[in-house]
Amino acid sequence: MSESIDSLTLQDPDLIAGLDHWRTLPIKQQPTWPDPAAAEAASAEIATLPPLVFAGEVDQLRDRLAAAASGRAFLLQGGDCAETFAGATADSIRDRVKTILQMAVVLTYGASTPVIKMGRMAGQFAKPRSSDWETRGDVTLPAYRGDIVNGYDFTPESRQADPRRLVQGYHTAASTLNLVRAFTQGGFADLRQVHSWNKGFAANPANARYENLAAEIDRAIQFMAACGADFEALKHVEFYASHEGLLMDYERPMTRIDSRSGQAYDTSGHFIWIGERTRDLDGAHVDFLSRVRNPIGVKLGPTTSVADMEALIEKLDPEREPGRLTFITRMGAGKIRDELPKLLEAVKGMDATPLWVTDPMHGNGLTTPNGYKTRRFDDVVDEVLGFFEVHRAVGTYPGGMHVELTGDDVTECLGGSEHIDEATLATRYESLCDPRLNHMQSLELAFLVAEELRAHPSVIRG
Repeated sequence: MSESIDSLTLQDPDLIAGLDHWRTLPIKQQPTWPDPAAAEAASAEIATLPPLVFAGEVDQLRDRLAAAASGRAFLLQGGDCAETFAGATADSIRDRVKTILQMAVVLTYGASTPVIKMGRMAGQFAKPRSSDWETRGDVTLPAYRGDIVNGYDFTPESRQADPRRLVQGYHTAASTLNLVRAFTQGGFADLRQVHSWNKGFAANPANARYENLAAEIDRAIQFMAACGADFEALKHVEFYASHEGLLMDYERPMTRIDSRSGQAYDTSGHFIWIGERTRDLDGAHVDFLSRVRNPIGVKLGPTTSVADMEALIEKLDPEREPGRLTFITRMGAGKIRDELPKLLEAVKGMDATPLWVTDPMHGNGLTTPNGYKTRRFDDVVDEVLGFFEVHRAVGTYPGGMHVELTGDDVTECLGGSEHIDEATLATRYESLCDPRLNHMQSLELAFLVAEELRAHPSVIRG
């Protein structure tokens, strides 16, 4: 269990001062609160509320990620582009968890290695924006920065940053985590049940190519049942929460001191990542997250230099601790085979062991003539395959996938076995920010990756 930082202020003033050093540094992607005092009051209230995750869980995840970094596990990280308060319903949360569990079963079999299950959930409420403003016609209003900051409706009232949303974000995250824990520990995640869902997917004529793989998994499960294997690992799973650590008025008050070790943990989630827009070495986000014990991710785009990567390692993982640092590459299908090798080759010459994960979504965006932001499923698959190819060539481990997905049957990404085209996008386009893979596309991606892992088993297992 963690204690409040305030209770330890007098005991360790240097630690507290370090956690607040970010306030003296340049910072990006923060809202302009119309009432700064109200924002301070909201942060102060959050600081009194219980942690959402605990230090022991965070430490356990760090061990799991260390295994993935050495090729002995694989990370599956998935969920919404931007969670909404209205979307935090039991059905929506259940379907997202269900999709990740279904994908994990297929990947576990394909890789013959444990799959770490992590949601972009219970905290992914803030979004970076390319501009502070949005213009529609002759009206210009503040950009939508996620439900924890302002509303999506294009009105002055909705788009004004509201500090009360910070506290609402905490409570929505708490209720989401409560339900996730119930689903993953209460029988919903039973391996045999999850596999039965996948059998239905593979039985669809559009997915006939995956029927053999599904049948193999089925025989493996039947074999375990025949042997009397009814162990607890079949019935529940570990499931971790992650989000981009963007909004400092939320992340700082959620940071607590662990009473066992006296170290700081950001208890808003198990795993926190730094985005491509906020990974400045002299910026507030990198400095702050360098001081907490959570596993930290960093998004790396195609312009990332070797020097940038090495400096991030020095700043965020000075002790070279396996499981501490994850690099999430978002290069784009057309660039990953050219840009990723130099980074992997450079790491081989260092004493660092970061976990490498592919984000095949953010480098492949496009806008259709009728104005929809989308991605092509084939580009997503191609970037994942390119990620594996590069690691195979260099001799390093491809450690996971970071995917924007939903458990719903939305129409936001083009292609896949459902053959979603530009005309179809309008039928069920629901994302408020970036397009997500729907339930069927997510499972199709899992089967395709499983085929790749089976074809090249030495790539993943160290």
